[in-house]
Amino acid sequence: MALIDRLTIRGYRGVRDVTLAPGPLSALAGESSSGKSTILTALWTLLEASAPMPAGGDVSRGYARVRIEAEAGGGSLFLDARPPATLNVNRDGAPPTLYFPASLRPTTLVAQASGRAQLAAGRAGFDASNDGGLTLIRSIAALVDAGARGLVVLVEEPELYLSPPAQRYLHRLLRRLAGRGRNQVLYSTHSPVFLGVDRLAELVLVRHDERSGTRLVQPEELPNRSIVRVLAELDAARGELLLSRAVLLVEGRTERLAMPFVFDALGYDADREAIAVVDCAGKGNIALFAEICNACGIPYVVLHDRDAPRGQRPAQAERIANETILGVAGRRRTVTLVPDFEGVVGLRARRGKPEAAWRRFRRGGDVPPPLADAVERVVAAARRAPRSF
Repeated sequence: MALIDRLTIRGYRGVRDVTLAPGPLSALAGESSSGKSTILTALWTLLEASAPMPAGGDVSRGYARVRIEAEAGGGSLFLDARPPATLNVNRDGAPPTLYFPASLRPTTLVAQASGRAQLAAGRAGFDASNDGGLTLIRSIAALVDAGARGLVVLVEEPELYLSPPAQRYLHRLLRRLAGRGRNQVLYSTHSPVFLGVDRLAELVLVRHDERSGTRLVQPEELPNRSIVRVLAELDAARGELLLSRAVLLVEGRTERLAMPFVFDALGYDADREAIAVVDCAGKGNIALFAEICNACGIPYVVLHDRDAPRGQRPAQAERIANETILGVAGRRRTVTLVPDFEGVVGLRARRGKPEAAWRRFRRGGDVPPPLADAVERVVAAARRAPRSF
């Protein structure tokens, strides 16, 4: 049974015209109301015979009809609806589909299913309970253990009601379910745990604005030389960069702890602006994180030390690192601190620098111009980005 090679959605709710090329596993990430759930619902509506058909309220503003198409193994599936009068559907050869909407997590867990999908759900022994998160884990595990094949599995916000360890376990189960192309898994998420940045090609960034509606970004894979470093350096906290409107890349923990207070001193709330301050664990990793932002189309600003006073040449290793960052990020996105963060903010402590920086900026007061420059640049970038709140 062929799975989905290409999906096109036109005129459906906030998704006016998008095309998605899903792989065995696709993670849809984006802000609330960006269109992630609409994409999953559209695919389920196309594939599942018992799904409700689009109604008048589902047609995008300015459109007369809903058109959902998919290519599956050389065949073509389509749903063409002009509510309430016209409906043309071709589901011949459509793969069986199981949809797990967030709204059903505490009750029936899975949306209406028919045919082979209903049989698969029955074999997996779905048993809804009051703990929807653990029920989802048991159900996905049952599909894996039953050796399910040929299914399209759609999951809305798999992280709901789950602790971080349980989220990590469910993420591994979903990967196993999709493994070796046995099934196709698409899910929407707000959790960095479910975003495998070492596999950027599986990531689908979902953005939305009122002018153009929902749009998708499917980044290219990073070069092989970067993968091991990504695995070593990108934890869940750093993974927030994939869920942010803009990112401020800094060298280490000292800057990460201090910069939110700099935002506050300038009258900004980094969380409200959906800006992630990412500790890159050293200047040598900044270019890697900038590459990730470039691949994903995420606005960012780099803040790093020159590591030499003005008029003096940095040591060779520092010079190479500085030039590498500049080559990846460019001058408009790079703010360099001369000679370094400690010198700019007047920190004298040799030990406990993060705590000293926290105390320095917690009290407010003046903000050194280079730090203010970095904040103003990243706030401007965030405000140019699509926003849902």
